[in-house]
Amino acid sequence: MELIRVLRSWVDSDLPGEESSPAHIDWVRVAPFIALHLGCLGALWVGASPAALATAAALFAVRMFAVTAFYHRYFSHRAFRASRAAQFVFALLGASAVQRGPLWWASHHRHHHAHADRPEDAHSARQHGFLWSHCLWFLAAGNVRTRPERVRDLARYPELRFLDRFDVIVPAILGASLWLISFEMFVWGFCVSTVALYHATFTINSLAHRYGSRRYATRDDSRNNWWLALLTFGEGWHNNHHHYPRAARQGFYWWEIDPTYYGLRLLERLGLVWDLQPVPAAVREAR
Repeated sequence: MELIRVLRSWVDSDLPGEESSPAHIDWVRVAPFIALHLGCLGALWVGASPAALATAAALFAVRMFAVTAFYHRYFSHRAFRASRAAQFVFALLGASAVQRGPLWWASHHRHHHAHADRPEDAHSARQHGFLWSHCLWFLAAGNVRTRPERVRDLARYPELRFLDRFDVIVPAILGASLWLISFEMFVWGFCVSTVALYHATFTINSLAHRYGSRRYATRDDSRNNWWLALLTFGEGWHNNHHHYPRAARQGFYWWEIDPTYYGLRLLERLGLVWDLQPVPAAVREAR
């Protein structure tokens, strides 16, 4: 029975594992997360062909954009508008990043902004320490469920609810497809690329609340960090973002490189998104 419970919890996120406290980590439940990291060791056996490296880089880039542009700026902050079809396609791509479903991601991120670096914040480095803020909070049984009260605007879409509940389906299809091509493609395109994507994304919760500059006197510890911005396609301008989360761009000035915003401008030209929220001049110049 215990094995069945665990297997069901891997597939259906509405069936969380048992927990003794909100900070309890059910290591059996999070075995797939650990297995992905161990899978990276396969690179020692398969080597690294140009095709495998290119696949890993492409999947990192596409999924990073889906997470930063749609999971974050669209689903979490409604920083622009998109058609229902585009919303679903990019939700699929975001789900392939193995960072759970769009409703889960948005609900926890909205909660973070409401309580940033206060005791209620689930991944505050100030409150809970660096390692917890970086990845352990993501594994905690108390954070497995979506916070439905914070995403009622998104929960009205049945396709998003399905992706959120069965968030393992899209990654499983991606991983199986790469495995069918070759084990090398699976190791590099799925394991290495996904783990790199994990920890790049996680740096915004951990490093971007500890290292960098503060242009704005926000009530949290957010920092602007140019090298994290390069790594995460613009998310490193984190103090800017906490100052004005509504904006579609996080690099407020031309010299603050924000690849996600450039991608959104391209999608805007193609008619796939529109109403990108600007940064008002008074907001940008405020200190």
